[in-house]
Amino acid sequence: MLTALIMAGGSGTRFWPLSREKQPKQYLKIVSDKSMIRMTLDRLDPIVKCSDAFVVTSAMQSVLVSRELPELPAENIIVEPFGMNTAPAIALSSIYLRRKYEGDDIVVVLPSDHVIKDLDAFNASLRSAEALAREGYLVTFGVKPEYPATGYGYIEAGGKKLGGGFEVASFKEKPDHDTAEKFCRKGNFYWNSGMFVWRLDAILEAYRKLAPDLNEILAEISAKWDRDGILADISELYSKMPKIPVDIGIMEKSERRAVIPVDYGWSDVGGWRALMDLKPHDSDGNVMECDCETINSHSNFVKTDKLVALIDVYNLVIVETDDVLLVANKDSSEKVRDIVRRLQGKGLKKCL
Repeated sequence: MLTALIMAGGSGTRFWPLSREKQPKQYLKIVSDKSMIRMTLDRLDPIVKCSDAFVVTSAMQSVLVSRELPELPAENIIVEPFGMNTAPAIALSSIYLRRKYEGDDIVVVLPSDHVIKDLDAFNASLRSAEALAREGYLVTFGVKPEYPATGYGYIEAGGKKLGGGFEVASFKEKPDHDTAEKFCRKGNFYWNSGMFVWRLDAILEAYRKLAPDLNEILAEISAKWDRDGILADISELYSKMPKIPVDIGIMEKSERRAVIPVDYGWSDVGGWRALMDLKPHDSDGNVMECDCETINSHSNFVKTDKLVALIDVYNLVIVETDDVLLVANKDSSEKVRDIVRRLQGKGLKKCL
């Protein structure tokens, strides 16, 4: 049996001004007529029952999860007191799941805001990962790189074949362009998808061995739940968790890790530029989500309710909401996060 854990606690600041504190990226309908989190749950439908799907999210987003996924049982929403990165979130979720499932149950861990186009290939990869996970491997998925991306971490596959995948030789942080080109030429480097499959007892044992400081706090939280019930306030304990990703806290240290290469139209939809790549373009390479007229303008992304006229401009991202107008060079759209931080520093909460 497969159990799914969907991670939905992020703020999605790279999609500001559309994404806000009260409506983060995973709840937006930016790729289709469904929200990102809805798409994530739906693609699991053939192999994971809704009753076996769980979402871990922040306290302030739990209402949004219920709104977007009304069929999800309330007890299947695991609430973090506050966001602390993926290693604490997965650890907390794992001891929550242990109260319902046996240790040999297989857990699929997925971000809530990714796009996967080939669902048949996705399901096949989960089955391959399940087989390896039953042998005790911590399994991740490596996306075959389409270009030398500098915005993703990379996974180096080793030479040992493991079922439908390979042993992991190493994890690499986001590289510069020259290093990314070398990775692509070698052929055994893959984009780190941030998706995992493992046996429940295997990941809990990995935390015990590889992250003892985190595991000590986890044991205190579990004991508090045993004593005071699952709804007990764990904020003080949880705040002591090391704020690290599971890749660094567990996967980089494990000796039982495997990577399955995949090629199914994956995107983390990391910002406006990535979204533009997923959308239909006109003959000049523009993505115009509005009424528009253009003269000698190309490679622009525009989203607004107004009529827009573009003249002799290119490579722009223009996004308008009721209270904000964003204009950015497409190649600099990652700096939207910097603008958000500036607004936070100035206390302009109404724009966030």
